[in-house]
Amino acid sequence: MENNKIAVGLDIGTTKIVAMIGRKNEYNKIEVVGIGKAKSLGVKRGVVSNITQTIQSIQQAVDEAESVSGIKIEEVVVGIAGQHIRSLHHSDYITRNNADEVIEDDDIDNLVNQVHKLVMLPGEEIIHVLPQEFKVDSQADIKEPIGMYGGRLEANFHVVVGQVSSIRNIGRCVKSAGLGLNEITLEPLASASAVLSQEEKEAGVALIDIGGGTTDLAIFKDGIIRHTAVIPFGGNVITDDIKEGCSIIEKQAELLKIKFGSAWPGENKETEIVSIPGLRGREPKEITLKNLSKIIHARVQEIIEHVYLEIKNYGHETAKGKLIAGIVLTGGGSQLKHLRQLVEYITGMDARIGFPNEHLAGDSDEMLSSPSYATAVGLLMEGLERYIKEETVEEIEEVLETEVSEGNEDDETPVVEEKPKPKKKTFFEKFTEGLKDFLDNAE
Repeated sequence: MENNKIAVGLDIGTTKIVAMIGRKNEYNKIEVVGIGKAKSLGVKRGVVSNITQTIQSIQQAVDEAESVSGIKIEEVVVGIAGQHIRSLHHSDYITRNNADEVIEDDDIDNLVNQVHKLVMLPGEEIIHVLPQEFKVDSQADIKEPIGMYGGRLEANFHVVVGQVSSIRNIGRCVKSAGLGLNEITLEPLASASAVLSQEEKEAGVALIDIGGGTTDLAIFKDGIIRHTAVIPFGGNVITDDIKEGCSIIEKQAELLKIKFGSAWPGENKETEIVSIPGLRGREPKEITLKNLSKIIHARVQEIIEHVYLEIKNYGHETAKGKLIAGIVLTGGGSQLKHLRQLVEYITGMDARIGFPNEHLAGDSDEMLSSPSYATAVGLLMEGLERYIKEETVEEIEEVLETEVSEGNEDDETPVVEEKPKPKKKTFFEKFTEGLKDFLDNAE
């Protein structure tokens, strides 16, 4: 693969902003050629709250990635999360004009476009329309209707909705940082492609991505995304609780959480004590680790119970919806000691920590396979996938063109030129283009 097949994932998180540049190697694994990260100052709970600071942080991360890799970044794939994301289920159908022809991509496009016309609440916009299963005439549970005969095509959709203003703000920040917007993807979907295996998606699995500001959930079953949710708290509320509970500053609370924190209070003895230097000549504070883990435990339990409620709402307790592969935890917050045990205890489901190293080249930096980079790796994968799709379309077009020109050498009969099918735009590309137009006009 030539070097120009490079993609960039930009993860705009609440705690950090990561720019990751990568390409596919000959074994189809991802080789990360540069990574840059900056403290994220202008983002609260996954939503941009200070445009100027966010632009600066994006530029800082991008500059660092560029200087490590020696590659100039032009376009990025961006993730979107935040408490304004919600998802709903919707069924829709179309009646086809000609039932004697087989169902084609265009029919599915018509159906998806029809779902896009759904009336949302004011200020909301549809981000993804994901078909679940199809029904042709009266035959249900069809995974792939293309090539079948039928007059009525029906489908259940998983529709992801977000706030227009929040999406535009992210677009604005990326554009003002001098970057092109290649695509916008829902963050839990990106993390899922980085850490879940196909078997898990088939068996049924819930991915919980615990970030600084939000906890994202994506549920898969039979290989299809079934439910997504964004819960508006993550690792930062734990730090805040420690700060309040122990009367210390945020920096110290964060360090305490990372170094000594545990989600399971039974672990620590009363005698284990940490001494924290006081501010400006004040006496040092002594904090017992038992108290620390009690504070953490209370908050983590709340987050997990919220997520578990979403999993139950999806229908995990029904025979058809059972998630056999259990739970996969990822994101920076999943590195908290004994978190996995607590999750298994509360939900009664199997759990594992998800590392994004499955798709990375073997000699990748140890740091990259940390759960905190799951979203960035997923966004990078998304960007590289697009090249593959575009290449296939180009190859088909080339074949059509050569066939046409060969037929016209000595025959006098005019050859009917086959027009190559125009490259189909996914809804997402249409959406991103609409967003680009909007941003261009806004400035």
